[in-house]
Amino acid sequence: MTRPKETPGAKMQYLIKRKATTSREELIAHWFANHMPGVIARMDENRDAGKPHATHYTATLFDPENGAPQAWDGVAQLWYAEALPMPKQASAVVPYDTFQEKVEPYWPWATREYVAIDGALPLEPLTLNAPFPCTRSGFYKQTSLVAAKPGTDIGAMFDHWLDIHLPNVQRTMAGVGGFRYVVSLSMDLETAPYAGMAELYFTDSGGRAAFWKNYELDGFERFIDDSATRRFQSGTEMVGIE
Repeated sequence: MTRPKETPGAKMQYLIKRKATTSREELIAHWFANHMPGVIARMDENRDAGKPHATHYTATLFDPENGAPQAWDGVAQLWYAEALPMPKQASAVVPYDTFQEKVEPYWPWATREYVAIDGALPLEPLTLNAPFPCTRSGFYKQTSLVAAKPGTDIGAMFDHWLDIHLPNVQRTMAGVGGFRYVVSLSMDLETAPYAGMAELYFTDSGGRAAFWKNYELDGFERFIDDSATRRFQSGTEMVGIE
């Protein structure tokens, strides 16, 4: 099985964590209503001015599990023609909207995307309001933020991920009805919070349970720092630019 083609450009990711004083409901409300429209408008302005701009923009909300505090509450993803430079200061240090007042400072994370299973996601732009941002659901998603063990040969890890682990996951997902599988690998390990991200989509939670029941180890685990790796479930995405 050959490697999937790398998606052109860079997938910029922004992991979001709400402040201790911010409820999850506040986070969602301000993210959708007060932040995403501003990002969409800024991307339109940048495009019209010939500046770097995102051609696709989504955000995933991570579902809380067992009421325990989470390392992250969600992730925003924006696709650019090339990776953005690392800024000198994190976003939200000096807030420009209410969403940024409600979250911890966050940094960009540049990744290269590989779509292993290209199943379509539902999308119905709004008709009684501006079409975007809108939401989509009707799936069960697992997002894995994969950390590498200290001293890991990252080149060897990425080769194993794409050539051995990815096909293994792909086959397992096909056997349990998983319909979309995307891997994103970090472009700059010195600034990246994780080595990479895996996004697995199922029709329901039973598909995910069946996946783990049928998944067989392929050696990828020897590269992973399991104590630092994070896995989240979700059933809703917000779409800003499609």
